[in-house]
Amino acid sequence: MFSQAVHAMAQGGQPAAGGSEAGFQFLIPMVLVIFIFYFLIIRPQQKERKRHQQLLSELKAGDSVVTTGGIIGTIHSVSDQVVQLKLNDKTKISVLRSAIRGLHGEVPE
Repeated sequence: MFSQAVHAMAQGGQPAAGGSEAGFQFLIPMVLVIFIFYFLIIRPQQKERKRHQQLLSELKAGDSVVTTGGIIGTIHSVSDQVVQLKLNDKTKISVLRSAIRGLHGEVPE
């Protein structure tokens, strides 16, 4: 390939046309794939992450929530990192705020 380009430059001063066209023809599908990948995968994940962060910041006592482990409870108290859930009249557990998956009844399947 290199020797052909050198040989063409020695004879006519210009490399064979088509090398730049092939690169350009390869670039268009790659840009299209990246564009599709962004709008089908990356953007929806960013929206979901933003929605989840907003949900976690708005947690308050009395909200019924589901944890990532599937535990359903009512929030008794909230601190910066820990949420205390009330499971029944006698049982309270502490879970990390990040372990809250969503509000009970609004959690996607």
